[in-house]
Amino acid sequence: MVNLELYKVFYTVAKCGSLTKAAEELYISQPAVSQAIKQLESQLGGQLFNRTHKGMELTETGGKQIFDTVEKALKLFDEAEKKYLELKDTATGVIRICASDTVSTHFLLPYIKEYHEKYPEVNLILENGTSQETIELLKNNKGDVGFVNLPVDDRDINLVDTVMHLHDTFVASDKFSDLKNKTVDLKHLQDYPLLMLELSSATRQAIVSFAHSQGVHLHPEIELSSLELMTSFAKNGIGIACIPKEFVKHELLEERSLFEIKTEPSLPTRAIGLAVPKDIELTFAVKEFVNMIKKHKGE
Repeated sequence: MVNLELYKVFYTVAKCGSLTKAAEELYISQPAVSQAIKQLESQLGGQLFNRTHKGMELTETGGKQIFDTVEKALKLFDEAEKKYLELKDTATGVIRICASDTVSTHFLLPYIKEYHEKYPEVNLILENGTSQETIELLKNNKGDVGFVNLPVDDRDINLVDTVMHLHDTFVASDKFSDLKNKTVDLKHLQDYPLLMLELSSATRQAIVSFAHSQGVHLHPEIELSSLELMTSFAKNGIGIACIPKEFVKHELLEERSLFEIKTEPSLPTRAIGLAVPKDIELTFAVKEFVNMIKKHKGE
């Protein structure tokens, strides 16, 4: 296949009608231009120019036959290059954000709002899923950014940063006021009606695993599919909910419809990480989204 640069020299010489003017436009020497034309003619097997006292003229059976096609091809390459540069320096296109409903509602919402206001041309698509489902979406190039429960041991994705720490705790309404303002043995909560997320959730698995390590078996009376439902049930006195403190700040501090139950031992801290696909060049739009979250994390 002929080197594209030779076609660029051919097009410039044909447009300028002069080796000297073409050399000036291409910022190369005149002998280099002349050599490039000879090389192209040799590779194509025919004469492309007639050398006259007026300059360089396209031959009827050679240069004129390919000029229009070369011109169109070079313009297409130029458009492709411009489009790529726009992707690198302009926030356009689509960002596929993969996260659970809980992370989207309680963590991502303000970031998505801020990003959308700054880059309204970017189409944001939220893909709901568990941490494992999010990882699979990233690995199969069906997601651009993912938020997962840590730790993650998968070398087929790139973990960018830890973006949020979660402190699981037990909360209840005043129906369970006998547990207020005291530290309760974790084992003691086995005697109360507990509300927990479904066993398939990372939150539930982390809590159950820790409790088992302490010789405690926490069996919920009611399992729910979302933190919002569990919070509502707890506020109505149906049971004691185990939920990240960060997600019930309003109920604990402002409404005071729930209070925190201190336990001994307390539940361990968990974290949410930001991950991206491995070995894929991130678009400018995705980089801006990632950088925005990393910037706010440090504030």
